[in-house]
Amino acid sequence: MNKKILFGLNRSDFRSPAHFAADVGRLEESGWDFAFIPCSPLLIKDPYLMMAEALRQTKSINMGTLIENPVMRDPAVIAGSIATLDAVDPGRIHLGIGVGDTAVRLMGKRPAKVQELQTATAAIKTLLDGETLEVRAAQPARLRHSIEPSRRPPIWIASQGPKTLRMAGQIADGVFIRVGTHPKNIQHAIEQVHLGARDAGRRPSDIKIACIFHTILEDDAAREKSIARSTAAGYFEHTPSLFDHAGLKWNGPAIDKLKDQVWPDFHHVSDLEAAGELVSFLSDEVADAFSLHGDTIEIGAQLRSIIDQCHPIDLIIPHPMPTPRPGIALTHYSDVFADKIMSNLL
Repeated sequence: MNKKILFGLNRSDFRSPAHFAADVGRLEESGWDFAFIPCSPLLIKDPYLMMAEALRQTKSINMGTLIENPVMRDPAVIAGSIATLDAVDPGRIHLGIGVGDTAVRLMGKRPAKVQELQTATAAIKTLLDGETLEVRAAQPARLRHSIEPSRRPPIWIASQGPKTLRMAGQIADGVFIRVGTHPKNIQHAIEQVHLGARDAGRRPSDIKIACIFHTILEDDAAREKSIARSTAAGYFEHTPSLFDHAGLKWNGPAIDKLKDQVWPDFHHVSDLEAAGELVSFLSDEVADAFSLHGDTIEIGAQLRSIIDQCHPIDLIIPHPMPTPRPGIALTHYSDVFADKIMSNLL
């Protein structure tokens, strides 16, 4: 590899700001480059307060939302929070934003549409840059505590569908791609981002690419495959075109008949192994196409293959499936991944 691949984790000890700060400090010491935090008000404590404490307790690790959304928070509120965090320790905060998915569905709301996400992202950029934003008010809106445009925190858009990917290429500083691990899907997603960049007169190389890989670090082969099948079903549930791009088949009951048996979806159901049994008809080829899985040697080999086959990737986020509990289990995952996998790829 010609450049260093960065690594980030979106699962830490979220029990309190103090727990999160201590955990982020441990990630920093073990070599992780990013610590992300979800924005899901019913599930996770306030991410901005958590990151503020972690910024105070660490020195260099980057932090960001993964992901914020314009449904639960107004763009002006997001811009104000990001500007406030940046003032704590300039240069370490990143804003990850997307349509919302689980966080908004838990409140009975619908995710943002692509145009809504684009409009919100543009508004946030405008406000952070200190420019005026036309709103339905007597005067344009302006963020009084804005950030100099030359050092505005990077804005990443999380996406997996072609329309969102292309839009992200037009406006974002970086793109979180979540399309599984099949090289055809990864490469197709990157191509959509680059098409969007060219549409907007931007250089594709200026846009950072991050890949979110659902990761099943598991010695029990049967359990691993079951969770991998649930993971694959989650991708089909939201973006069935990913199966088509990879030449894969959904050869079971209609997904609408199955998803009523899981809550809130196949990716976030409490019992991933049981959910995998619901889709036991999926082949090993399908299971292999949407997650990293196995022991550290197998996962390391899978990552090496992806990196060698795909357009240069800037950041890898190995999302643990299932989420380890805070404490020993979570520490084990992040430490083992850093020591046995990351170190061999750097």
